Amino acid sequence: MIPRFFCPQPLVSRGMTELPPAMAHHASRVLRLGAGDEVTLFNGEGGECPGRIEEVGRGVRVRLGDWRDIERESPLELVLAQALPSGDKMDWIVQKAVELGAARIQPLSAARSVVKLSGERAERRVEHWRQVAIAACEQCGRNRLPLIEPILDLRQWLGGRVQDNGISCLMLAPGATQRPRELAGARRLILLVGPEGGLSEEEASMASSAGFAGLSLGPRILRTETAGTAALAALGALHGDL
Repeated sequence: MIPRFFCPQPLVSRGMTELPPAMAHHASRVLRLGAGDEVTLFNGEGGECPGRIEEVGRGVRVRLGDWRDIERESPLELVLAQALPSGDKMDWIVQKAVELGAARIQPLSAARSVVKLSGERAERRVEHWRQVAIAACEQCGRNRLPLIEPILDLRQWLGGRVQDNGISCLMLAPGATQRPRELAGARRLILLVGPEGGLSEEEASMASSAGFAGLSLGPRILRTETAGTAALAALGALHGDL
């Protein structure tokens, strides 16, 4: 597999570009790439450009080939609204959600979230998740970066949402009767996933009032880090990629 690198700059066919410092370090020091090796570059706005490394020194310079309008986005526009889990589970959730085609990820602070983030600490964590998303795009072949939104309080987020009849709003709930296969014709979805312990009764009631319908993934209760990715995979298979 030809290595892929995110370069947030214009990529001009047949031109020369230099990899950003972090990407250059990864290419030369970790992957041990050298002059003559093939790479693929993308800037996160769609499309990609093949290239060949011409110089490795203080930086890594790449001679670009012809631009390719290649998209690998899911036809299902899905937003994952994930309540913050404990530890570093959110890293794994972001990585897998990107691989499974999520268009946007909204981290939420819920009543039962063990992790509480605010201020600079929250900003640093969101920036970290954005880097996780970039790495996932490099690995899985996506040429558009999904949005990783700033952390919001769940109730604030629910109260500030403007309802849109073109979007199906769903929340994972073990006792729900609706299953992914029943969402015929769905093309735009918001999926709300609670933290360990699930949504509180007040949060579930607010979500229901905001237009969120319950969705079940079967008779077993899944962990928060499993539930969202399992739902993305099921919805993508039934209504999107396959």
